[in-house]
Amino acid sequence: MKPAWRTMSTALAPGGAVVEGTCDELGRLASWVLLDPAGPRTLTLAAKLSTLDSPATLAERLPKALIHRNVPGEPIHEFVSALDGAWRDAAPFTAFGPRQRWLRTVSAVRAAGWPILAGPARWRLGEVTVRWQTVAPSYLTNS
Repeated sequence: MKPAWRTMSTALAPGGAVVEGTCDELGRLASWVLLDPAGPRTLTLAAKLSTLDSPATLAERLPKALIHRNVPGEPIHEFVSALDGAWRDAAPFTAFGPRQRWLRTVSAVRAAGWPILAGPARWRLGEVTVRWQTVAPSYLTNS
């Protein structure tokens, strides 16, 4: 675990959690890592769906631990690429609005084997969450 995360998570009250993330200037693209005393638990990507041109744009707002690891061969790159490919495949759903296209996208990524957490109630909000281990870069999983 990164030293800053260790410092924050060890100072938590029982049952506490830290949300560490970032967003664009207008809050339309965001991502965050949920930390508890054991370390990072999940990664959430979120977008205002009416302004989302492609899930690949979410990569610009990845947390610091992942943003420089969004390169071929890294799990986060594979995940964002899977979302982006499913988004392109769901283009016919554009006629039903961006929310329906996003729902189709996340459903397809889950069906392809990505362990997407939560369900359509969160997806409708423009969110997708995975366990941290799914996207953790190798330099963090080996420490």
